[in-house]
Amino acid sequence: MSTNNLNPSISHGPTFLPGPGHGFGLGFGTRLESGQSEWPGTPGDYYWGGYAGTYFWVDPLEDLVPVMMSQEPVRRPHYRSLLRNLVYQAIIK
Repeated sequence: MSTNNLNPSISHGPTFLPGPGHGFGLGFGTRLESGQSEWPGTPGDYYWGGYAGTYFWVDPLEDLVPVMMSQEPVRRPHYRSLLRNLVYQAIIK
């Protein structure tokens, strides 16, 4: 489910929802490489976000499964980014 299922020859434009450096599995955005996304994470992590702000991601390399349950459809990108940044700052080795 977390393996990229998109054809690599397809061009991903600026509106590609998982974002730069990501592919898409069976319902999850999947990180394919480091250095492309503006969000912290490791290659192999995958995520899903709901319309109203619910969000989770799994980072197998860091042994993380953060879950955010919220009802904020307007500012959801802000809170998702904030959560990711706070979690990865807390585990810096």
